[in-house]
Amino acid sequence: MTTILVLGSTGNIGWPLVQLLAKTPDVTVVAGVHHTPTPAMQELGVATVPFDFLRPETFAPALNGVDRLFFVRPPQLADPSHDMLPFLQAAQAARLQQVVFVSLMGVEHNPMVPHRKIERMITELGLPHTFLRPRFFMQNLLTEHGQDLREHHDLFIPAGHAKTSFIDCADIAAAAAVVLRDDQYLGQALTLTGPEALTYDQVASQMSQQFGIAITYSHPGLLQFRRQMLQRGIAKEFVNVMVMLYVITRLGNAKATTDTLPRVLGRPARTLKDFIEAEVRPALLPGK
Repeated sequence: MTTILVLGSTGNIGWPLVQLLAKTPDVTVVAGVHHTPTPAMQELGVATVPFDFLRPETFAPALNGVDRLFFVRPPQLADPSHDMLPFLQAAQAARLQQVVFVSLMGVEHNPMVPHRKIERMITELGLPHTFLRPRFFMQNLLTEHGQDLREHHDLFIPAGHAKTSFIDCADIAAAAAVVLRDDQYLGQALTLTGPEALTYDQVASQMSQQFGIAITYSHPGLLQFRRQMLQRGIAKEFVNVMVMLYVITRLGNAKATTDTLPRVLGRPARTLKDFIEAEVRPALLPGK
């Protein structure tokens, strides 16, 4: 029996991963929770443990008896040497068989983003690892950018006219469930994308066609975007990381597509068209 600790267990990747692992034979899943378990978590019946990257007293209880670890970087934590290293050192002491970290596509070419710093810390600590490097989450259209989409039918995103290879978080979770149970992926960095790369003009056009209403793409400048996000009360550190990632996109580093996800899963990746119909339509046009 393998015991897997999932941190970020209520997030867009962590929650579907917990659900997948809960149905997997010979796996015991432990969900790290920041506060109290959600009703859905309680209904699923998996073990939960309190966890907070900024509270070292939660590290040992969370890691007790754990064989493998999955985690994502909480968006609000932008200083890995302060926010993440103490936990990774605790993971090193726990002698885990594998650490699976959700990083970022193209991160190996950008040493400034927090994801790359975390990768380096994991490697330097000698932790047996697998890095998942996905591109832009489809779900971000409804989270980080959902307010503008719902209130103004606009994609307020500073990506210029560059292309992005969108990926569904559920597909990332499915890939994580595979690599956590197969040692062939140890030491690997897997770049995960959806099946196609699109500009945000194309995304807006696709939404307009599927919904029958006009969806615009205003493509603000980076400074305008940053100023607007700060005015909305979003933490400066998080906004700065967002801007940094869109700089990468504007440079054309987000357009690549790979066949890695289909090879890992044995099925095609979800298309953005399907995600828009199944997830964005109900959020934007409830009752239709």
